[in-house]
Amino acid sequence: MVSLEELKQIVLMEHLTDAMLENVRPHIDILHFAQEEVIFKGGDRANRLYFLKRGKVLLEKKLSGKITLYLGSIKEGYSFGWSAIFNDGSYTSHAICAERCEVFSLRRKIILDLMDKNHDLGYIFTQRLLRVMKTRLDHRTDQFLRSIANQPDLQNLF
Repeated sequence: MVSLEELKQIVLMEHLTDAMLENVRPHIDILHFAQEEVIFKGGDRANRLYFLKRGKVLLEKKLSGKITLYLGSIKEGYSFGWSAIFNDGSYTSHAICAERCEVFSLRRKIILDLMDKNHDLGYIFTQRLLRVMKTRLDHRTDQFLRSIANQPDLQNLF
């Protein structure tokens, strides 16, 4: 079973109380993946939220048979597979291990039930998730602006 200290190293969980973490802890699955192993693909049913304990995960989106868009990498302590929380749908990108990975995971139904039963836990968890999402969105926006600023056809607009 995962220790409280290990859970506190996860960005989305670092502000939860020990009592909240004790409620989450028995539901954490510990998963191991090999280098280049696919954790999920875009279009797969989003039934788990993931937290990277060790390793590095790449997020990619296949635009065509020839073009893959690199969305970013997940560092240790961060989460991915957010589609499991926000809808009953599918993952929107591929998650691929860049190296051997140890991943903590919560099933969609369990995390939603925990958040429904303990609104304080749900509030803190959601606030942390929104902060991480905002940081990633800001980073991607900066990347996009830098990439279009270097396009010759757009130079005179900047």
